[in-house]
This record gives sequence, C-alpha cells and structure tokens, in this order.
Amino acid sequence: MKKFTLFCTSLFLMLSLTASSSEPVEKSKSDSKVSENKEVVVDNAVVTDAMREFKSLTRVDRKMRIAQAKAALKEFKAQKAAAKAANMAEPSTNTVLLVILAILLPPLAVALHEHGINGKFWLSLLLTLLFFLPGVIYALLVVLGSA
Repeated sequence: MKKFTLFCTSLFLMLSLTASSSEPVEKSKSDSKVSENKEVVVDNAVVTDAMREFKSLTRVDRKMRIAQAKAALKEFKAQKAAAKAANMAEPSTNTVLLVILAILLPPLAVALHEHGINGKFWLSLLLTLLFFLPGVIYALLVVLGSA
C-alpha cells in the first residue's frame, strides 16, 4: 500500500508540476534539486504537503488525478518510444565513427562508447591482445548492441 501511495504521490507531483509550469513560480533551493542525471530530487516537506493535499481530495477527484497521471505516463512512454524509433532508423555520426574505431582500435572504441574504463574495456583489451579478430568482433557487438 505504501508503494502505491508513493506512486500516486509522485504522479500527482508530476501532474501538478506540469500543470503549474505555465505559471511563474518561485521555488527555494531546498524545495527540489536536479542532479547530474536530470532526476528531480524532491524535499520531504513537498512530498508530505502533496500527500496531505491528495488525501484531502474526494474519491472521484483522486480517481481523476490518477487517471490523468496514468495518461501522462502513457504519453511520455509513447514519446520515448517514438524518439528511440527515430534514433534506430538512422545511425548517428557518433555510431559510424565508433564502428570505424572499433575496427582499428577495439579497446578505445569500447572505452569511448562506455564513457570510461570498465569491465567491457578490459575484456576488449584482453581479446585484442590475445588475437585481434575477437577484439574487433566484441567491440562491434558493444558499440552496435545499444545503438
């Protein structure tokens, strides 16, 4: 029940933030913070106020808000799928360059694709040092696997 309440609260906050985005609102820095991954971290006071307001609504209003939140979530997922389909249709210049680099220097292509040195990089380096062709194949799998 707590998970459902938290889900409803977060959806309510999302709807109230999108509904009030057209109005200029001054927020203090303690209300919400945006991290480097562009995730909104909401203060506990904001969540408790939203819960209090949500619980004060009538049952019909609650159902309407939940339905609006589900519709907004569905629309967001559809937009995300459409953007992903658009990206899949035409490879970007970055992907083409990474493929060329994966053929020439497999570990470097894996490191650039993964944004740093991790286990995939070390595996690519090992395969490249043992024999060049497995390193190239693995690097192409890594670069094209998520593209």
